[in-house]
Amino acid sequence: MTTAPKIFDRRTVRLRRRRLLRSRDDSDFLRREVSLRLLERLADIKRAFPLALDVASGPLFEALMAEEDRRPGRLVRCDGLPALAAAGGGDGVVADEELLPFAPDRFDAALSVMALHWVNDLPGTLAQLRYCLKPDGLLLAAFPGGDTLVELRWALMQAELEIAGGAAARVSPFIELRDAGMLLQRAGFALPMADQDRITVHYREPWRLIADLRAMGEGNALADRDRRPLRPEVLARALGLYRERFGDAEGTVPATFDIVFLTGWKPHDSQPRPLPRGSGKVDLGQFLGGGGPAEAKPE
Repeated sequence: MTTAPKIFDRRTVRLRRRRLLRSRDDSDFLRREVSLRLLERLADIKRAFPLALDVASGPLFEALMAEEDRRPGRLVRCDGLPALAAAGGGDGVVADEELLPFAPDRFDAALSVMALHWVNDLPGTLAQLRYCLKPDGLLLAAFPGGDTLVELRWALMQAELEIAGGAAARVSPFIELRDAGMLLQRAGFALPMADQDRITVHYREPWRLIADLRAMGEGNALADRDRRPLRPEVLARALGLYRERFGDAEGTVPATFDIVFLTGWKPHDSQPRPLPRGSGKVDLGQFLGGGGPAEAKPE
């Protein structure tokens, strides 16, 4: 059994997630928007979920579920930080997303907002979620991927190269949409679907983006990150480059967030399956003006 590489410092991730316990403020905008978009997708699925698992989505998501009348019959909250697992009362379990403690075939749905991008072993976590879902149970998750923070990544790297002669990784890597879909299949989900929404946020000043990321608990948590603070002259140059390259006519700068949405179902006999190759039939007469049904021949 191979061990997944340690990309992220999970202890740092947990400690920074304490910021989710604070009262709502303006920096919650991204988590709020992603939560609402996931709840819209959940509303499109016309079935009840008597027992659902929330994987490290934070208190705001649960509050929005209640506001939007999308709360399942019973919700079990799972989080690696005890204070977040207990937030809101009800059923809370202290557990890391990388090591879920649940029995097989337990939940009707598993939901997660803005959490799985910090997991070192995403295939393993997806497989564990499939394991604890009931047959025909739903997985619905949303997290940053693709070209998220591409502007900030470029500006920081360019500034550090110019001033220090080398660049450290300052922005976490994000999974590509195609790879996310392949991981769903690899984890054994049926009817897998991965799609992506791009959210572009415009700032008057690029430093506000950095402040928001810190307030969200979304700062750099790479395991091999440079622990020294970014030199002031490097940061100043990065902010200048950000505006020079990406600034618009309105005096704002964009910040890109590509949000990956994963949808999958635990396999069940009732689910639609593709027909065996060569088993399809088509009435060619409707196209050729006569004749009976003809068997579609495999190529």
